Amino acid sequence: MNVLFLCTGNSCRSQMAEAIAKNKLGGKYSFHSAGTKTHGMNPRAVKVLEELDIDMSSHWSKTLEEIDVKLDFVVTVCSDADENCPYMPGVKVYHQAFDDPPRLCKALSEEEDILQVYRRVRDEISLFIDRLPIIIEENLK
Repeated sequence: MNVLFLCTGNSCRSQMAEAIAKNKLGGKYSFHSAGTKTHGMNPRAVKVLEELDIDMSSHWSKTLEEIDVKLDFVVTVCSDADENCPYMPGVKVYHQAFDDPPRLCKALSEEEDILQVYRRVRDEISLFIDRLPIIIEENLK
């Protein structure tokens, strides 16, 4: 089963979700991520995943058009992606919004304070991934 995490820029939340999901559930599903646009990889997202020994060095920012597998389940991780997710016949779309770390950190100047925001969102995504198999099963009935 191919599962896609979709957000606006495929730089932070969807990338973290893909990496965490591959780490936790990679044997059960095939995970991908994309954005409605590309913004490049967010180095702080990469850093807070490295803290968990999750390597994102093979990840790159991509659009939905660059995903070349038949998708079965799409998780939109931000409101913009949810509102702009194209219709995909036969694909179940599930919305689970997460805060946008770069937006939340605009007024912060201390790197440790900024990283704490990224860690919080990372951990929220991780908890969601723990529940993902049940969510997929319930939504594909």
